[in-house]
Amino acid sequence: MGVKHGRDYEYILADLTKAVGQISDSYNFFEMEASEWEALSEEEKLEVQEALAEDLFFALGTESVISVGSAVVIYDADNHRINFLIGEDELDFVALI
Repeated sequence: MGVKHGRDYEYILADLTKAVGQISDSYNFFEMEASEWEALSEEEKLEVQEALAEDLFFALGTESVISVGSAVVIYDADNHRINFLIGEDELDFVALI
């Protein structure tokens, strides 16, 4: 189902992929080891990050808070955005409208 949005999905996905790329241990979401992640080419890493971004977009439609490595991803329906936090610090956010 995903989250409600007014922006084109392709732009949201690009922003989500960029935000996921800022989580240094995002590969933990797929139960990868650091050595497995480091063995990937940059293109393969981007593909994994984009797959994670897609998964998050659709999962946040039913679960508003999801842990991704050391970060937490939160769907803020009231403000039409997806927040990326590490601890109390905002890492990034993606606008949905």
